[in-house]
Amino acid sequence: MAAFHVLSGAQGAVADPEVRRIDFNDVFDALRRGLDDFWEKPSHYVFICIVYPIIGLLLLSWASTGQVLQLIFPLIAGFALLGPLAAIGLYEISRRREAGMDTSWRHALEVRRSPAVPSIIAVGLMLTVIFLAWLVTAQAIYAQFYGSAGPDSFVAFVFDVLTTERGWTMLVTGNLIGFLFALVVLATTSVAFPLLLDQDVGASSAIRTSLRVIQTNPAPLLLWGFIVAAMLAVGSLPLFAGLAVVVPILGHATWHLYRKAVVSPTAEARSKKKA
Repeated sequence: MAAFHVLSGAQGAVADPEVRRIDFNDVFDALRRGLDDFWEKPSHYVFICIVYPIIGLLLLSWASTGQVLQLIFPLIAGFALLGPLAAIGLYEISRRREAGMDTSWRHALEVRRSPAVPSIIAVGLMLTVIFLAWLVTAQAIYAQFYGSAGPDSFVAFVFDVLTTERGWTMLVTGNLIGFLFALVVLATTSVAFPLLLDQDVGASSAIRTSLRVIQTNPAPLLLWGFIVAAMLAVGSLPLFAGLAVVVPILGHATWHLYRKAVVSPTAEARSKKKA
């Protein structure tokens, strides 16, 4: 790392990358390519990502014993907000596979040597702040309907939420506000981390490029956001066990979505050499 840089790339101010227009077929093709990357060495990627269900279980244990049972669902839902950062090692694996390099699981750790590490940390801190803001907001929504005291029983709390008007009102309110948080994350980081691994453009450019991607392709990116949320929800259901499979597939697919939506000088040069 030649110099500490966050807002700009390693070479100082650089032009933002060119953004392409994509369609629904590109979204599904990126998902298919992500599945292909996963199936190359599925046991390796499951091993890498087993940490995600473990973290999920630890969070649930903390919520269950820390008088914050009401935050169990927000914690599960909030995992999607940290997803772009959680899968960063998988972007590196897909990048290496695309370039014809060794894709052994240990190369997921090569991210630490990237010159863009300061920018990656900066965007990661932004996601962490958004996640914490979501938990504070979720607690405030709960307090608005149920008061400041936590529920005595999780089962009784769920029953009340699903069978009373106040519970349904809280549920709808929380999901609408949660959707806004998810939309902010999707808009600002949809391609930010893969872009930083591929092109050291700086955190601000990575965020701007993500915003331009969703501005140029609103419908495909909203479809992508729905797919991510649905797959993470399904993966979280059996005590988070499914996340060990879902996270790597989505991580690899995110890399391919980035490659479809953003022009990469490195990839363009590689294609010209092959041609």
